[in-house]
Amino acid sequence: MTKSSLPFTHYDLTDLRVFVAVAEESSMSRGAERCHMAPSTASLRLKGLESALGTALLQRLPRGVVPTAAGRLLLEHARQCLAQLEQMHADLAPYAQGLVGQLTLFANHNAISAHLPDDLATFFTRHPGVRITLKERLSTDITAAVAEGRADLGVVALDAPHPGLVYQPYRVDQLVMLVPKAGPLGRRKRMSFSDCLEMPFICLQSGAALHTFLLNQAASLGKTLDVRVQVSGYRAIARLVRSGAGVGVAPRSALQAVDLEGVVALALNDAWARRELSVCARPDADKAVPYLRDLIAVLTSHAAETELGAV
Repeated sequence: MTKSSLPFTHYDLTDLRVFVAVAEESSMSRGAERCHMAPSTASLRLKGLESALGTALLQRLPRGVVPTAAGRLLLEHARQCLAQLEQMHADLAPYAQGLVGQLTLFANHNAISAHLPDDLATFFTRHPGVRITLKERLSTDITAAVAEGRADLGVVALDAPHPGLVYQPYRVDQLVMLVPKAGPLGRRKRMSFSDCLEMPFICLQSGAALHTFLLNQAASLGKTLDVRVQVSGYRAIARLVRSGAGVGVAPRSALQAVDLEGVVALALNDAWARRELSVCARPDADKAVPYLRDLIAVLTSHAAETELGAV
């Protein structure tokens, strides 16, 4: 056995917990107390850890301890390991409490902010023992994740469907331009996206699907979006637009709970402003993944209703 392979057999998770506690407390006694052990026991564990790793991890000072360079590196890795362990316990806990199914759903920002909360509430009422991991992603990333099996289901807005997936209608929404009511644009009924590209924009944060989508639309026109402020939600966009800081784009459905006093939502003439959301899945995935068919049924139950915000 080589020397480099020896350390991994000479310490355990308790040693890492003690090291993290002592390093964070900058004290052997306080770190030991945090781990419910005597300082002498904690000290022996840390000496064993240092011996196993072949390097000093803590510098002993008259009034405490501080991590060495190696100790700072170990502290970073140990925190990650312990956090992953806690996450594993959290993920497994529902199974001990009667969990009967686990689904992974990826969706774009519009679906998560406007539609999915009510739909998932309906699903959980019918299936309280099922858990869903919901993650926000760009539509192109969602289709790739579903096709590769990293997600069971996706909600997307795409012009070109992935050939390896099946799609069902979910919702129809409309992107609108938010402008100050008191400004010159406030008297208009409709406008084109290109009409506003000389103005500063209030946008969602980088990484949000809509933010990336608008950047790409501006680029397709040979322009650059002038992003003045990036915020976390549509309520903040509306408030900044009202103040005259700029204009913004939002799905009409997401504005139902937003105070639009002093703001006008103008219909966009651009064809892409009509957003057709779809549910995508792998063929026959609903037969292999428990409860997936029921989730799809809930999500697609509103497809035949009047199109929301169509203008």
